[in-house]
Amino acid sequence: MTLSNKQKQYLKGLAHDLKPVVLLGGNGLTEGVLLEIEQCLDIHELIKVKVPTNDRETKQLIFEAIARETGAHKVQAIGHIIVLYRQSEDKKIQLPRQ
Repeated sequence: MTLSNKQKQYLKGLAHDLKPVVLLGGNGLTEGVLLEIEQCLDIHELIKVKVPTNDRETKQLIFEAIARETGAHKVQAIGHIIVLYRQSEDKKIQLPRQ
């Protein structure tokens, strides 16, 4: 499933008021952090993750790894925060049609 621009815009609007639910620590992207992100996606479908690093390349690699490992869609990345969406079985968020 790929997200259309209309769907991404809708998700960005929903994510605007959200606070990051997962913060990467000094150990970086570990198995425990990925497990926590997976659990949060199962519960909320739309989450923010904060990656506090000043190196842009490292940050982009972490963003890509999180999306790849969790199977989530990267909706948006601003500064140190990435917005992720993965539809759960309950389908809590109704996306607009393509």
